[in-house]
Amino acid sequence: MPLDEDKYPSETGRRRFVKGVVGSAALAGVGTGGAAALDTVTRPSGVGGGITQFMGVENTAGPAPRGMPIVPITIDSEGALKGVWPEVKEVEQQGRTVKLAESDIGGTTYSSTWFQYCGIQNYTGIQPEPEADVTNFFRAASGPPAGLSWQSEAKEPGDKMFVEDFDDYQDWGNGIGQSGLGKPAITNWRSDAEDASNIPVQVVRSPEVSKVINGEGRYSDVPDSVRNFYEAATEQDFIAWMNKCTHFCCVPQFKAYEGSAKFDAENEVYCQCHQSVYDPFSPVSKSFVALPRPEE
Repeated sequence: MPLDEDKYPSETGRRRFVKGVVGSAALAGVGTGGAAALDTVTRPSGVGGGITQFMGVENTAGPAPRGMPIVPITIDSEGALKGVWPEVKEVEQQGRTVKLAESDIGGTTYSSTWFQYCGIQNYTGIQPEPEADVTNFFRAASGPPAGLSWQSEAKEPGDKMFVEDFDDYQDWGNGIGQSGLGKPAITNWRSDAEDASNIPVQVVRSPEVSKVINGEGRYSDVPDSVRNFYEAATEQDFIAWMNKCTHFCCVPQFKAYEGSAKFDAENEVYCQCHQSVYDPFSPVSKSFVALPRPEE
């Protein structure tokens, strides 16, 4: 793009002030052969990392360099929502045996490296087999924004999230954007132990999920490989993603901020820090340079 342009809407007044940090964030998201070559000589010691292909919710506006990675969902016999963790295996890497977490989800290699950015690679729960007592339940996070007052009224921080918490998802609304588009919650994942950091995950139950899977309307052009993953990674109209903005690691929200309408993001995932926007119903396959986990 021309040197005098950037991705910020003119309404924000942020264009010149953050020009330098936008450029650095974009560089961090490079997934080309040149970046791969650079990574081989500059990658710090650790496990995993490097060029990582992932499935995510698409970044559609703002300075974020890429989408946020999708967390596959499963539902247990009691109706509790859980994130799927990849299968742990031992592999040879650079002359040593290390543990990695990888599984096939709908024909796509799903890996713990998807979440190795924004410092998450240092969290206890991101280890393939953490020593701490970490489970995969999605648990209510503290401090939901005003637009998600339903969660503050119905759940205490640390409570498991259940299917029944979202029973009204086809009609739910909060005065922000379109009602009936989906019901969101903010949760923590793989963080049951006292010494485990919280991995922020946004969970949404929406009728749009089935439309994506069925290729209805605007979703007819979703590639089969992406659609196959999306179908395998969702259940009962639930979709989830690691909720760390790929720009500056802020925590965006779906249909939670009244100010999002100013940027045509009232029906999207909106990051109010720097106006990045994501579409949770537009799954995409992208790549980025994941940072290694600390050595075990």
